[in-house]
Amino acid sequence: MTSRYASPPAGLPANPSRDYAELSRVIRAEGLLKRRFGYYALRISLNILAFAGGWVVFVYLGNSWWQLFLAAFFAVMFGQLSFIGHDAGHRQIFGNLRANNVVGVFHGGLVGLSYAWWVEQHNRHHANPNHEDDDPDLDIQVLAFTEGQGHAKRGLTRWIAKHQAPLFFPLLLLEGLSLHVSSVRAIFDDGLKSRKVEACVLAGHFVAYFTAVFLVLSPLTAVVFIVVHQGLWGFYLGCSFAPGHKGMAILTQGHSLDFLRKQVLTSRNVRGGPWVDFVLGGLNYQIEHHLFPNMPQPNLRRAQPIVRDYCARLNIEYSECGFLRTYGHVLQHLHAVSAPLRAATR
Repeated sequence: MTSRYASPPAGLPANPSRDYAELSRVIRAEGLLKRRFGYYALRISLNILAFAGGWVVFVYLGNSWWQLFLAAFFAVMFGQLSFIGHDAGHRQIFGNLRANNVVGVFHGGLVGLSYAWWVEQHNRHHANPNHEDDDPDLDIQVLAFTEGQGHAKRGLTRWIAKHQAPLFFPLLLLEGLSLHVSSVRAIFDDGLKSRKVEACVLAGHFVAYFTAVFLVLSPLTAVVFIVVHQGLWGFYLGCSFAPGHKGMAILTQGHSLDFLRKQVLTSRNVRGGPWVDFVLGGLNYQIEHHLFPNMPQPNLRRAQPIVRDYCARLNIEYSECGFLRTYGHVLQHLHAVSAPLRAATR
């Protein structure tokens, strides 16, 4: 069988200027960076129909505790809409930046997030994945991903960091609230792109959301509905994004890794079939996504064996594990990092 690659056999010294370029050449030759307009048109249409249908059922049910099942449904829908915003932020949907931004801002408005703020944060993460100082995803006030971060914490945040492994999943229930707060804060930043548009979109979201909930439900039921919905949405997003990097290699200033190795060694894939692709929005192919951020989500599955084979040829560790095992890795890392904090109180 003829090899796709022009690169030398595994075991030869790394050539950073060649390695990624060769992989990129193969990916392009396979057509995996081509836009998937039909896929996204269908997916977005189905999401909007399901989302709108959910609100029709919401009004039909009226003031009932059965609405809590709809709260869980809307948590999943908010997650799916967020995944579309994520893909738009990486220009996976259209080749045109403006068109992607329109889709991104629209979906950000549906879930109550500042699209421009999120894109800026997420691009910094992609440029420096799992970097102790430069990755905003490692800068979480109540969690410590390195021993240095743990020792730097004080008061309540130090206590939480000390017990962060058992508290990790409960803390994810607050992720949705955290995203809303960060989005609102962002619109007061003069440097935010499309600031006025973002402010109007966020205001429209919150006015429509709270009006609908409190108009249809009694005050008590409305509050419980909001807590369940927002908590489960944050939990869903946290469980979707955390497996990709948490527990993987953490980089520090002065590391010598090239782009290919930096992205592969700090990322983890999650094994599974189409249902995992749906639940995690394609984030289960974290390695391929980080190597080719603008690759349309449905093409990531096809890219995986190509990337995995290429990493094997170059002796680059390629990490992947099962759906549940990945969370075990996350918890093990959090527990190990916080061990010095627990030892210090004995």
